[in-house]
Amino acid sequence: MAGNSATAYARIVAGQVSSQAQYRTSFVVDLAGTAGFGALDLLSVLVTFRVTRTLGGFTLPAVLLMTVLAGLGFSVADLVVGNIERIRVYVRTGLLDAILVRPLGALPQLLATDFTPRRVGRVAVYLALLPVAIRLNHVSLTPARTALLVLAPLAGAVLFGSVFVASATVAFWWIDSGEFANAATYGGRDFAGYPMNVYNGFFRRFFAYGLGYAFVGYYPALALLGRRDPLGAPAWLGWAAPLVAAAAASAAGLLWRTAIRHYRSTGS
Repeated sequence: MAGNSATAYARIVAGQVSSQAQYRTSFVVDLAGTAGFGALDLLSVLVTFRVTRTLGGFTLPAVLLMTVLAGLGFSVADLVVGNIERIRVYVRTGLLDAILVRPLGALPQLLATDFTPRRVGRVAVYLALLPVAIRLNHVSLTPARTALLVLAPLAGAVLFGSVFVASATVAFWWIDSGEFANAATYGGRDFAGYPMNVYNGFFRRFFAYGLGYAFVGYYPALALLGRRDPLGAPAWLGWAAPLVAAAAASAAGLLWRTAIRHYRSTGS
């Protein structure tokens, strides 16, 4: 049964890719556009360092590593689950009812149906920048650090994906929740690309530790660089990203299942 479901999801995704790739010029332009957005993220870091030599005690190469780790995790999550933000359209129009009567999981159906392959451009940009950031920081790639270099972006993708799902699920109770969801996801991406010690008070506590964004780029970068946390946190937090991501995925899954159980069609 699981194999049949996986085949069905794969066919839906393949159909989306095929239909969008038929308009080749539009597809190439969209692909270049998403790659350009990834380059703009890098440009924002460079502009910041035009007016300062260090940021929170970190140089440009170190902050670039944080930005790339966070950006890669976000871009993978955006590619795979980013279109879940359209759930508010499905709830408002009643299209979600058609999803729920099919013998497939609602969330995987939504992700497969709205899959947008052009977003792979941003993923490609960050994949290309990752070895550059490692080289600029003269990171010695031991087996442990190599494993962290692979696990950190994957954990970041799971964490960002969980926030995508959890924030989009709010639409079951609050239809016009798009701005709230964007603040949590796209705002979180921008937040996670910088050292946590440049933020203060509730803002840092909520985004860095409440939503877990400190574990996307900042703490893995500290572990890769072999640096102590200026905030005084223990060094092992640099390796905690998979645990944080697993906790976030569990919380998002619980919220999604609760919303689906209480959904009573359009107007509920």
